[in-house]
Amino acid sequence: MFAIKELKHYTIKMMILGLIWESTVGIFCRGKSTEFEVVSVPECDSVDSNHFTNSDRLGYSKINRKGVSLDQWNLTSQKLIDSFPLDPITENYVRQVRDCIFSAVHPEPFNSAVKLVAVSKEVVEDLLDLDLSITETKEFIQFVSGAQILAGSVPLTHRYGGHQFGIWVGQLGDGRAHLLGAYTNRHGIRWELQLKGSGKTPYSRDGDGRAVLRSSVREFLCSEALNYLGIPTTRAASLVVSNDDIKRDQFYNGSVKNEKGAIVLRVAKSWFRFGSLEILAYSGETELLRKLVDFIIKLHFPLINVTSSNRYLEFFAQVVTDTSYLIAQWMSVGFAHGVCNTDNFSVLSVTLDYGPFGFMDFYDPNSVPNTSDDEGRYKIGNQASVGRYNLDKLRKALKSLLNHKQQLLAEQILKGYPDLYQTKLMELFKAKLGLIGHDNNDDYLIAYLLKEYWAIQDLARHKKFSYWINLYLSRLNRNKLDSDEARKIRMENVNPRYILRNWMAESANKKSERSDFSEVRLLQKILRHPFSKQTEAEEAGYSSRPPSWARELRVSCSS
Repeated sequence: MFAIKELKHYTIKMMILGLIWESTVGIFCRGKSTEFEVVSVPECDSVDSNHFTNSDRLGYSKINRKGVSLDQWNLTSQKLIDSFPLDPITENYVRQVRDCIFSAVHPEPFNSAVKLVAVSKEVVEDLLDLDLSITETKEFIQFVSGAQILAGSVPLTHRYGGHQFGIWVGQLGDGRAHLLGAYTNRHGIRWELQLKGSGKTPYSRDGDGRAVLRSSVREFLCSEALNYLGIPTTRAASLVVSNDDIKRDQFYNGSVKNEKGAIVLRVAKSWFRFGSLEILAYSGETELLRKLVDFIIKLHFPLINVTSSNRYLEFFAQVVTDTSYLIAQWMSVGFAHGVCNTDNFSVLSVTLDYGPFGFMDFYDPNSVPNTSDDEGRYKIGNQASVGRYNLDKLRKALKSLLNHKQQLLAEQILKGYPDLYQTKLMELFKAKLGLIGHDNNDDYLIAYLLKEYWAIQDLARHKKFSYWINLYLSRLNRNKLDSDEARKIRMENVNPRYILRNWMAESANKKSERSDFSEVRLLQKILRHPFSKQTEAEEAGYSSRPPSWARELRVSCSS
């Protein structure tokens, strides 16, 4: 029989375990296997007709100034066209391109009718100043499927290169994407709109320029999901699907199948990536490289003086810092990008180009989401070191713009990357555990918790549980002014209850293949509020252990 003191101590342990359990789902699984039932939701969020009026002559509502007609919506490609030389060849065929940043190429509309299956209300209304009702119009569907080019838009495809799986592969580029132009919203923020899956370009190599439905669903959902987790990312405005047959060998095993084609309208402040600079450096186009970096600094790095002789060094330093923070944020929710090539790393340090990504189902640093990654180069536990590798390639791309002293300083800046990453990661995990202030043993406490293959729901059975929980209790006791309730609130606000696990995306995809997009919309709705407990999500099993069939899931580069 427990003594009173021992009972009290045991009760505190259980309370602490429960608190951690309830608020660290971003990395750890919990609960038991469950069957789930999907609850249908409407195709689009409803619009309160009493809240919006569409009578304004300029095409904007009188209350929120939301556009109700694309005719009055100012999309333009002019800044990019004026800033850089265009590819002089206007014919659309696969080729090596030089001495330019963009080629002017129109999207290829689908042959069959398209259907709008998902939209992001927040992107449409908050970023693009459009009334949600516009998404129900024919002109909008034509626009987001590449069938209609708006006035002011000159569709562009971007030339870039990259190191893929550690090997320089030369020219890559937008092989199935078209940059439609930029829109500056009512807050003065400039957003570039790009279609993905919209047809062949000079950079398509052996591809058909299309994207299939399964990968487009995953990109649409995950780009929005990461945004609501507070992680920098490109956004997705809409998803359309066609009945065009797209042939894919999903696992590169000779099994070619017909799949439905889809297009995502993606939105970002910039689509420039490390490979944008690399291709120019490798091709010896130094002045064009200088012009591009100056453009990026002037438009996206306002704290850097564009006339300073140290501007390229400052730019590199900022990208090193921001990239280290981004990868730490990925790790804090168990997100593995899957293909961390230099052409998939943004110079603005936002999550870019969703392919075979995956959230861990249990803590395993050797988790490899991409079945095409035979050597596990991009396993989740290797993302931080790959980030450093990519930054080193960016450093080398900038080398011709730096004098000798600046080149040495760039090397020193890069040496600081591990500390930047580790500091940010510990900061995020301290918040997850409700720790405030600083303690010299915090790193040890967190590292011990994340010992390989631990899972939070198994802690109580682990032989080292008592040892760790005593460390944790001792650490909490040093925050005399803190309380359990305040800590609980903090932890719940930084630890997501719902993340887009592969089995959830796969379930939505299986239904989508049958033209049932109810789970796509349900997931979109749930993942807008990942930190809040939601009845529909609980009924669907989204906070439980993955079902047994999830162990067999495979995701590849084929999309």
